[in-house]
Amino acid sequence: MKTIILIPSRLASTRLPNKPLKDIGGVPMIIRVLDSAQKSDLGRVAVVTPDQDIGSVVESAGGEYILTKNSHISGTDRIMEALHKVDPNRKFDTVVNLQGDIPFIPPNYIKIAVGLLNDEKTDIGTLISPLNKNEILNPNVVKVAMGLKRNNLTGRAVYFSRLPVPYNAEDYYQHIGIYTFRRSALEKFCSTPQTTLEKREKLEQLRALELGMNIYASLVSKPPIGVDTKEDLEEVRKKLLLNDKV
Repeated sequence: MKTIILIPSRLASTRLPNKPLKDIGGVPMIIRVLDSAQKSDLGRVAVVTPDQDIGSVVESAGGEYILTKNSHISGTDRIMEALHKVDPNRKFDTVVNLQGDIPFIPPNYIKIAVGLLNDEKTDIGTLISPLNKNEILNPNVVKVAMGLKRNNLTGRAVYFSRLPVPYNAEDYYQHIGIYTFRRSALEKFCSTPQTTLEKREKLEQLRALELGMNIYASLVSKPPIGVDTKEDLEEVRKKLLLNDKV
Protein backbone atom coordinates (compact mmCIF):
# COMPACT_ATOMS: atom_id res chain seq x y z
CA MET A 1 0.00 0.00 0.00
CA LYS A 2 1.22 3.49 -0.85
CA THR A 3 -0.10 5.93 1.74
CA ILE A 4 -0.73 9.66 1.89
CA ILE A 5 -1.80 11.43 5.09
CA LEU A 6 -4.03 14.47 4.55
CA ILE A 7 -4.95 16.78 7.44
CA PRO A 8 -8.05 18.92 6.77
CA SER A 9 -7.94 22.22 8.64
CA ARG A 10 -9.81 25.51 8.49
CA LEU A 11 -10.08 28.70 10.51
CA ALA A 12 -13.89 28.89 10.57
CA SER A 13 -14.65 26.93 13.74
CA THR A 14 -17.82 28.05 15.51
CA ARG A 15 -16.82 26.85 18.99
CA LEU A 16 -13.17 27.92 18.83
CA PRO A 17 -12.39 30.43 16.06
CA ASN A 18 -8.92 30.21 14.48
CA LYS A 19 -8.48 26.86 16.24
CA PRO A 20 -5.66 25.43 14.07
CA LEU A 21 -3.38 28.38 14.86
CA LYS A 22 -3.87 28.32 18.63
CA ASP A 23 -0.59 28.20 20.51
CA ILE A 24 0.26 25.01 22.39
CA GLY A 25 3.62 25.26 24.12
CA GLY A 26 4.95 27.73 21.58
CA VAL A 27 3.79 25.71 18.56
CA PRO A 28 0.55 26.20 16.55
CA MET A 29 -1.86 23.29 16.99
CA ILE A 30 -1.84 22.36 13.30
CA ILE A 31 1.96 21.98 13.41
CA ARG A 32 1.63 19.63 16.39
CA VAL A 33 -0.69 17.43 14.31
CA LEU A 34 1.61 17.66 11.29
CA ASP A 35 4.56 16.59 13.44
CA SER A 36 2.74 13.49 14.72
CA ALA A 37 1.76 12.53 11.18
CA GLN A 38 5.32 12.89 9.92
CA LYS A 39 6.66 10.80 12.81
CA SER A 40 4.38 7.92 11.79
CA ASP A 41 6.72 7.56 8.79
CA LEU A 42 3.97 6.17 6.56
CA GLY A 43 4.44 8.39 3.53
CA ARG A 44 3.64 11.82 2.21
CA VAL A 45 1.92 14.25 4.60
CA ALA A 46 0.08 17.46 3.74
CA VAL A 47 -2.29 19.89 5.43
CA VAL A 48 -5.42 20.54 3.36
CA THR A 49 -6.98 23.95 3.89
CA PRO A 50 -9.02 26.74 2.27
CA ASP A 51 -7.11 29.33 4.34
CA GLN A 52 -3.84 30.82 3.17
CA ASP A 53 -3.01 31.83 6.76
CA ILE A 54 -2.88 28.14 7.73
CA GLY A 55 -0.90 27.31 4.61
CA SER A 56 1.69 29.97 5.39
CA VAL A 57 2.19 28.66 8.93
CA VAL A 58 2.60 25.11 7.62
CA GLU A 59 5.05 26.23 4.94
CA SER A 60 7.09 28.20 7.50
CA ALA A 61 7.41 25.02 9.56
CA GLY A 62 8.74 23.12 6.55
CA GLY A 63 5.51 21.26 5.84
CA GLU A 64 3.39 20.84 2.72
CA TYR A 65 -0.06 22.33 2.30
CA ILE A 66 -2.70 22.05 -0.39
CA LEU A 67 -5.11 24.95 -0.90
CA THR A 68 -8.74 23.98 -1.56
CA LYS A 69 -12.01 25.75 -2.10
CA ASN A 70 -14.02 26.89 0.93
CA SER A 71 -17.38 25.33 0.09
CA HIS A 72 -16.82 21.73 1.20
CA ILE A 73 -19.40 20.22 3.55
CA SER A 74 -16.91 17.93 5.30
CA GLY A 75 -13.21 17.42 5.81
CA THR A 76 -13.41 14.21 3.79
CA ASP A 77 -14.78 16.07 0.77
CA ARG A 78 -11.90 18.53 1.21
CA ILE A 79 -9.26 15.79 1.09
CA MET A 80 -10.85 14.37 -2.05
CA GLU A 81 -10.27 17.66 -3.86
CA ALA A 82 -6.68 17.74 -2.57
CA LEU A 83 -6.05 14.17 -3.70
CA HIS A 84 -7.25 14.97 -7.22
CA LYS A 85 -4.81 17.89 -7.28
CA VAL A 86 -1.69 16.13 -6.07
CA ASP A 87 -2.29 12.60 -7.35
CA PRO A 88 -4.10 12.63 -10.70
CA ASN A 89 -2.24 9.46 -11.71
CA ARG A 90 -3.62 7.54 -8.71
CA LYS A 91 -0.31 6.49 -7.19
CA PHE A 92 -1.74 6.50 -3.66
CA ASP A 93 -4.17 3.70 -2.84
CA THR A 94 -4.44 4.40 0.91
CA VAL A 95 -5.61 7.80 2.14
CA VAL A 96 -5.50 8.87 5.79
CA ASN A 97 -7.89 11.57 6.92
CA LEU A 98 -6.35 12.86 10.16
CA GLN A 99 -8.35 15.57 11.88
CA GLY A 100 -6.36 18.73 12.52
CA ASP A 101 -7.51 19.20 16.11
CA ILE A 102 -5.77 16.25 17.79
CA PRO A 103 -2.42 17.88 18.54
CA PHE A 104 -0.79 14.93 20.29
CA ILE A 105 -2.11 11.84 18.53
CA PRO A 106 0.60 9.17 18.96
CA PRO A 107 2.24 8.24 15.64
CA ASN A 108 1.71 4.54 16.36
CA TYR A 109 -2.06 5.17 16.53
CA ILE A 110 -1.91 6.30 12.91
CA LYS A 111 -0.02 3.12 12.01
CA ILE A 112 -2.63 0.97 13.75
CA ALA A 113 -5.44 2.63 11.80
CA VAL A 114 -3.65 2.13 8.48
CA GLY A 115 -2.94 -1.49 9.38
CA LEU A 116 -6.68 -2.22 9.44
CA LEU A 117 -6.69 -1.97 5.64
CA ASN A 118 -4.52 -5.09 5.42
CA ASP A 119 -7.80 -6.97 5.78
CA GLU A 120 -9.53 -6.96 2.39
CA LYS A 121 -13.01 -6.69 3.90
CA THR A 122 -12.18 -3.31 5.46
CA ASP A 123 -13.23 -0.26 3.45
CA ILE A 124 -12.44 2.28 6.16
CA GLY A 125 -10.33 1.94 9.29
CA THR A 126 -10.57 4.04 12.44
CA LEU A 127 -9.80 3.97 16.17
CA ILE A 128 -11.79 3.76 19.39
CA SER A 129 -10.93 3.90 23.08
CA PRO A 130 -12.77 3.13 26.32
CA LEU A 131 -15.18 5.92 27.18
CA ASN A 132 -14.91 7.69 30.51
CA LYS A 133 -18.21 7.23 32.36
CA ASN A 134 -18.36 10.99 32.93
CA GLU A 135 -18.54 11.55 29.17
CA ILE A 136 -21.38 9.18 28.34
CA LEU A 137 -23.96 11.98 28.04
CA ASN A 138 -21.59 14.50 26.40
CA PRO A 139 -22.84 15.03 22.80
CA ASN A 140 -19.41 16.30 21.74
CA VAL A 141 -17.93 12.87 22.41
CA VAL A 142 -18.93 10.47 19.62
CA LYS A 143 -19.83 6.95 20.72
CA VAL A 144 -19.44 3.77 18.69
CA ALA A 145 -21.74 0.74 18.76
CA MET A 146 -19.89 -2.44 17.96
CA GLY A 147 -19.96 -6.03 19.12
CA LEU A 148 -16.43 -6.05 20.44
CA LYS A 149 -15.78 -9.26 22.36
CA ARG A 150 -13.62 -9.15 25.44
CA ASN A 151 -9.88 -9.44 24.73
CA ASN A 152 -10.57 -8.61 21.07
CA LEU A 153 -8.95 -5.35 19.92
CA THR A 154 -10.64 -5.03 16.52
CA GLY A 155 -14.25 -5.15 15.38
CA ARG A 156 -16.75 -3.79 12.86
CA ALA A 157 -18.51 -0.55 13.73
CA VAL A 158 -22.29 -0.86 13.48
CA TYR A 159 -23.27 2.72 14.34
CA PHE A 160 -21.88 6.06 15.54
CA SER A 161 -23.89 8.48 17.64
CA ARG A 162 -23.68 11.47 19.95
CA LEU A 163 -26.02 9.57 22.26
CA PRO A 164 -24.93 6.64 24.45
CA VAL A 165 -25.01 3.57 22.19
CA PRO A 166 -25.67 0.72 22.44
CA TYR A 167 -28.35 0.88 25.11
CA ASN A 168 -27.53 -0.86 28.39
CA ALA A 169 -23.92 -1.55 27.42
CA GLU A 170 -21.38 -2.76 29.93
CA ASP A 171 -18.61 -0.90 28.11
CA TYR A 172 -18.89 2.22 25.97
CA TYR A 173 -16.37 3.28 23.36
CA GLN A 174 -15.55 6.70 22.00
CA HIS A 175 -14.43 7.46 18.49
CA ILE A 176 -11.02 8.97 17.72
CA GLY A 177 -10.86 11.33 14.77
CA ILE A 178 -8.87 9.45 12.19
CA TYR A 179 -10.03 7.53 9.10
CA THR A 180 -7.99 5.38 6.76
CA PHE A 181 -9.64 4.89 3.37
CA ARG A 182 -9.10 2.60 0.48
CA ARG A 183 -9.04 5.03 -2.39
CA SER A 184 -12.05 3.37 -4.03
CA ALA A 185 -14.04 3.75 -0.79
CA LEU A 186 -13.09 7.42 -0.50
CA GLU A 187 -14.19 8.08 -4.08
CA LYS A 188 -17.52 6.31 -3.53
CA PHE A 189 -18.09 8.24 -0.31
CA CYS A 190 -17.38 11.63 -1.87
CA SER A 191 -19.46 10.98 -4.99
CA THR A 192 -22.57 10.44 -2.84
CA PRO A 193 -24.65 13.27 -1.35
CA GLN A 194 -25.07 13.62 2.39
CA THR A 195 -27.44 11.01 3.81
CA THR A 196 -30.32 11.37 6.23
CA LEU A 197 -28.59 9.92 9.27
CA GLU A 198 -25.43 11.88 8.57
CA LYS A 199 -27.39 15.14 8.60
CA ARG A 200 -29.30 14.26 11.76
CA GLU A 201 -26.29 13.20 13.83
CA LYS A 202 -23.86 15.56 12.08
CA LEU A 203 -21.47 12.62 11.69
CA GLU A 204 -20.11 12.01 8.21
CA GLN A 205 -19.09 8.42 8.91
CA LEU A 206 -22.78 7.50 8.90
CA ARG A 207 -22.80 8.20 5.17
CA ALA A 208 -20.33 5.36 4.71
CA LEU A 209 -22.43 2.99 6.80
CA GLU A 210 -25.59 3.90 4.87
CA LEU A 211 -23.67 3.11 1.67
CA GLY A 212 -22.96 -0.38 3.01
CA MET A 213 -19.26 0.15 3.62
CA ASN A 214 -17.41 -1.82 6.29
CA ILE A 215 -15.81 0.37 8.93
CA TYR A 216 -13.46 -1.54 11.21
CA ALA A 217 -12.05 -0.03 14.39
CA SER A 218 -9.11 -0.91 16.60
CA LEU A 219 -9.21 -0.34 20.34
CA VAL A 220 -6.41 1.76 21.84
CA SER A 221 -5.93 2.29 25.54
CA LYS A 222 -6.21 6.06 25.83
CA PRO A 223 -7.87 8.72 23.69
CA PRO A 224 -5.69 11.68 22.69
CA ILE A 225 -7.34 14.97 23.60
CA GLY A 226 -9.30 16.50 20.74
CA VAL A 227 -9.54 20.29 20.91
CA ASP A 228 -13.08 21.51 20.24
CA THR A 229 -13.51 24.18 22.89
CA LYS A 230 -11.52 26.73 24.88
CA GLU A 231 -11.65 24.33 27.83
CA ASP A 232 -10.09 21.54 25.75
CA LEU A 233 -7.33 23.90 24.66
CA GLU A 234 -6.54 24.85 28.24
CA GLU A 235 -6.46 21.20 29.26
CA VAL A 236 -3.93 20.36 26.55
CA ARG A 237 -1.78 23.36 27.47
CA LYS A 238 -1.87 22.43 31.14
CA LYS A 239 -0.92 18.80 30.54
CA LEU A 240 1.95 19.83 28.28
CA LEU A 241 3.20 22.26 30.93
CA LEU A 242 3.17 19.46 33.48
CA ASN A 243 4.96 17.12 31.06
CA ASP A 244 1.96 14.84 31.28
CA LYS A 245 0.99 12.47 28.49
CA VAL A 246 -1.66 14.03 26.28
